[in-house]
Amino acid sequence: MNVIVSVFKMKIIYSPKCLEYEKLGHPESPTRVYAVHDYLKQKGYIFEEPKQCTIADLLLVHSKNLINHVKNNSFEDADTPNLPKMFDYARLSVGGALLAMETALKKQNAFSLMRPPGHHAGKDFLGGFCYFNNIAIAVKKALKAKNVKRIAIIDIDGHHGNGTQNIFHGQNNVLYVSLHQVGVFPMTGFTSENNCLNYPLGSGSSDIEYIQTLKLALERIRNFSADLIAVSAGFDTYKEDPVLGLGLYTNTYCEIGKLIAGLDKPVFAVLEGGYSKDMPECVYEFLKGLEK
Repeated sequence: MNVIVSVFKMKIIYSPKCLEYEKLGHPESPTRVYAVHDYLKQKGYIFEEPKQCTIADLLLVHSKNLINHVKNNSFEDADTPNLPKMFDYARLSVGGALLAMETALKKQNAFSLMRPPGHHAGKDFLGGFCYFNNIAIAVKKALKAKNVKRIAIIDIDGHHGNGTQNIFHGQNNVLYVSLHQVGVFPMTGFTSENNCLNYPLGSGSSDIEYIQTLKLALERIRNFSADLIAVSAGFDTYKEDPVLGLGLYTNTYCEIGKLIAGLDKPVFAVLEGGYSKDMPECVYEFLKGLEK
C-alpha cells in the first residue's frame, strides 16, 4: 500500500470568520488574508481552525479597561475601526496565535494566518489596526508551560511593535527583537531598551542590509538561549508594499525563514502587516524557509 505523507511540516491556523469584517478603503482588508489562504491552499498546505480566546487569556496581558472598551465598542481610533462584533473577531485572532503556540510546543512549527493583527496593542491601548496583542498573549501563556522558561520574540514587521515592547519591557524571561523602518508609525523603537532590542532601518534599506542586521539580531537571540521562538510576521517590508519603503524581495523572506529555523528551536509565527499584491508569495517563501 502506498502512503502519501505531506511534505509540509508547517501547520497553518486559519478561520474564514476573520474575513467577515471590513472598513472600505482600509489597507488591513480581508482580501489580503484571503489571497494568502488561497495561494497556500493551492500549494497543498493544511489548515486548522482556531477558537476564540477566553477573557482570562486577554487578562494575561491587557487591562480590564481596554478589554471592556473593545467589548462595548466604546473606543475611537483613526486607524483601528470600531466595527460590530470586533470583540469576537479580535478574540478569534488571539485564539489563532494561541493554537499556533500550542502546536509549536508539540514540536511542530505553526503559522497563524488570522486578522486583525496585534503588535501595536499595549497593556491599556489599541491602535495601528490592532485591538489585542495576539503574540504577547500567546507568549504569556506559553511561559506557564513547565518546559518553557525563556522566549524570544522576533518582530519582522516593517513597523515597530510598540505594544509588544510596552507589555514585555523589563521582563527578563522575554527578549523582544524588532527590525523596522525608522521614523514612521508609531514613531517608537529608535533605540534599544533593556530586554527590547531595536534595529531601526532607513527608508530604502536593501535586502542585503536587512539580512546582515537580522544575523546580528539572531546572534543576540542565540545567546539568550530561548526555549521557544515567536515571530511577529509582517510583510510590509516588501519592496513594492504601498505602506512602507524598505527593499525586500520575495526570496528574501525565504532567507529570513531559514535564518530563524537555524536557531533550532520550536517556532510559531503570527501574521501582522503586509499589503502588497505579492503578499501571498512573500508568505509562502517565509514558510518554505522555516521548513528548512
